[in-house]
Amino acid sequence: MNIKKTKTKMHTSSLTTWLLREKKETEILLRCIPSTVVSLLVVSVICMNLLANKTLIQTNWIALDGGILISWLSFMCMDIITKYFGPKASNKIALLASSINVLTCLIFYIVSIIPSNASDYTALNTLLGGTWFILLGSTIAFLVSAVINNFLNWTIGKAFWKNPDGKLAYAARTYLSTFIGQFWDNLIFSIIVFVVFAPIFWDGFHWTVLQCTVCALTGAVAELIMEIIFSPWGYRIVNRWKKHNVGQEYLDYMNGGKQ
Repeated sequence: MNIKKTKTKMHTSSLTTWLLREKKETEILLRCIPSTVVSLLVVSVICMNLLANKTLIQTNWIALDGGILISWLSFMCMDIITKYFGPKASNKIALLASSINVLTCLIFYIVSIIPSNASDYTALNTLLGGTWFILLGSTIAFLVSAVINNFLNWTIGKAFWKNPDGKLAYAARTYLSTFIGQFWDNLIFSIIVFVVFAPIFWDGFHWTVLQCTVCALTGAVAELIMEIIFSPWGYRIVNRWKKHNVGQEYLDYMNGGKQ
């Protein structure tokens, strides 16, 4: 019994120590990371959730929702953060963005159900209220794809050990990770929303697995094109951060300066 109590105390102590360490690490990160990139990531995640309510194209073999118009921006921001601060930092900011998105959707929903004597705003209320399984699908898909994207980005970058900060290394890590990450983001989201829940709650409306797969591939290609167009901007941002020692406190802490 005493041995069990001792092990329990040790486990609790280790968990507490880990939580305190993660708390401190996160506080330093949020203090160090430039707000513009974080803001763009958060806004893009919120917009993805809203735009996903509308199907832009649907044929027998392809279907696309409005989220593909903005999702490339969130992945580009994560690529920038991963390159400079590392995948763990990018995962934390992705989790922050998802949390803010959930909170925003909750506020929108509360506003949508408040009675009003004004003119009929049914369409606006529907938009603000959103659909719970779209929020569920987008949150799960984004978090899973964020981890995939950030891990691949960092891993691919390690392969360019001779010139890790070169344009070729940045292009390879961002293009490959974005395409694969976006594919899984689109696929997971569309299957959860349009295969699992839509037939139940939207009067039989649904996408087929083939449509979801083609949507995932088409969206990944479209978003990769946007990444290629705007990645030079991301590359310049990373170099500017490095030139001005942005976030040095966090980098020092992660490189052994933990107190």
